[in-house]
Amino acid sequence: MFYKETFSAIAIALTFAAFYPYVCGILQGTTRPHVFSWLIWGTTTFIVFLAQLEAHGGVGAWPIGVSGVITLSIAVLACMKRADVGITRTDWLFFVLAISSLPLWFLTSDPFWAVMVLTVVDLLGFGPTVRKVYANPHSESLPFFALFAARNSLVVMALERYSITTVLFPAAIALACVMLVALIVYRRRKAVAEAA
Repeated sequence: MFYKETFSAIAIALTFAAFYPYVCGILQGTTRPHVFSWLIWGTTTFIVFLAQLEAHGGVGAWPIGVSGVITLSIAVLACMKRADVGITRTDWLFFVLAISSLPLWFLTSDPFWAVMVLTVVDLLGFGPTVRKVYANPHSESLPFFALFAARNSLVVMALERYSITTVLFPAAIALACVMLVALIVYRRRKAVAEAA
């Protein structure tokens, strides 16, 4: 059990390490996050945390909970700093999907369905980033996504009980981050080769 707590602690440390430069950027005015996007991501992440607790994920769920709180805090900070507050129909769709997971969970008495919906919502959220990285591979932080790939892998190792409900979200997000890192590296190398 000690190694589970160790993996969880390392995952929490990686969460802070990944978010720290981002929060500093907001405070300095160099980063202007989309408020509604961060509200959606914070909501989905925190609901997954609650579902993981319900499914006995134990200490492995805590990094997801910490991430949810930080993500919601970024939404609040972005709102206070008057960052990007434009809201589109797609933003509302993602928000409604995220919130719909709660009644689905309540009606089925099974946190799996909430986690399934929220995982799909989060994965769809990678779409615009993939498109942006393909066109401009230097527009996203390689270390940020690499840290989150490592963090989510550690979350899976720290879980006290393995089930689809506890593993699906962190495993899917880790895989998405790995694929995004690979795309960033590939596109950056290709840009260098084309410039030479």
